[in-house]
Amino acid sequence: MEFSTILVEQRDQLGFITLNRPEKMNTFSSQLARELNDGLRLLDQDEAVRVIIVKGAGKAFSTGIDIAEFHGKSTTEYQEWIELMDEMHLTVASLAKPVIAMVHGYAVANGAGLLFAADFAFVAEGTKIGTTAINVGLLCTGPVIPISYGLGKKKVLEMLLSGEMIDAAEAERLGMVNKVVPLDRLEAETLKFAQKLLAKSPLAVKMGKHFYYQMVDMPFNQRFNYSSEVFARLCTSEDAKEGVDAFLNKRKPVWRGK
Repeated sequence: MEFSTILVEQRDQLGFITLNRPEKMNTFSSQLARELNDGLRLLDQDEAVRVIIVKGAGKAFSTGIDIAEFHGKSTTEYQEWIELMDEMHLTVASLAKPVIAMVHGYAVANGAGLLFAADFAFVAEGTKIGTTAINVGLLCTGPVIPISYGLGKKKVLEMLLSGEMIDAAEAERLGMVNKVVPLDRLEAETLKFAQKLLAKSPLAVKMGKHFYYQMVDMPFNQRFNYSSEVFARLCTSEDAKEGVDAFLNKRKPVWRGK
């Protein structure tokens, strides 16, 4: 599969997607949105890849949607357009493999949406993050959906309606990102965390991610019913038997992903 707005590579057990419109601050054109989803699915299907990392080329992670595409659409066409821009949220949630956003410079509007869509986020110090569409008379409706699960109503509405950007340190304080590090340590720290995921049972990681996205919208009691079902299935796996045996015998487990 050939791409023109992203770069896709596989290194060891890691898959990398680079948003590659640096001259446009990696803004989302319709083509980039499609290629991002295609690239994520491609890496998810690659048996050699266990963790996916998304980053941006140039000075920024992404500064949103390319405004050059804004004019001249009908209401139906605008809805189809924004559904394409928001599709990454559903794609990331559907993947078997964890996705880490490696963010620097700016993550604004749909760029912030991609940061929030990722399962994990490592961010360079000084990065500015914002859902800023309100400043041009629009709304970052898609990007605020994932953060609404972790932030209170007042902060979500502040992000949606004020259009003000926050810095990486504030995002970390609010629990919107996993870790903020110096720019020159961003890749090293992201890869260090990726290695932690690689050291775990591939099956447990896959089932754990799927469990989260299925469980999060369930009623309270149903969550526990689903939890016991997932746990019981995992208990009968080869990886669980290997992990317990390795623990008891004080040795490093050899995962098979089964």
